[in-house]
Amino acid sequence: MSQPIYISLQLYEPKHMEGLLAFKLPKEQEKFTALPSNVLDVQSGQFPFVIVEDETPVGFFILHSTSRVKKYSENPHAMLLTAFSIDYRNQGKGYAKQGLSLLKKCIQDYFPNCKEIVLGVNHQNIPAQNLYLGVGFHDTGRRVIGSLGEQFVMSLCIL
Repeated sequence: MSQPIYISLQLYEPKHMEGLLAFKLPKEQEKFTALPSNVLDVQSGQFPFVIVEDETPVGFFILHSTSRVKKYSENPHAMLLTAFSIDYRNQGKGYAKQGLSLLKKCIQDYFPNCKEIVLGVNHQNIPAQNLYLGVGFHDTGRRVIGSLGEQFVMSLCIL
């Protein structure tokens, strides 16, 4: 019997840097997201999170409370999720689903005033759409245009 996997969401710290710089993605995925190494120079209102198995970074995303959120939601208590990725060597192990399933609790702990998480997912990125729907996001019916065309705006209600 295999050991249970312990996953946590942690705010980025310098101790995560080496693992995040080693992230790899296949070209067909890289066009839909950003490698952590390309987006770690965060600005005010951006909060990078690391999906960690034990002490090893396996995933990454950024939560935004910047004006960018307004493109995706009119809710003044919403945050935007971007740059979601799982290191290619760790894909297919359930880390994306497990990490996102911890998102509500993480939001309640770090951002108690946040009531909604929104994101844009490219209309061609079917695996990501299915992942987000599978962890409780829903298609809002809104559409935005990204660098690769139409994106579906998805939302997760935080109670």
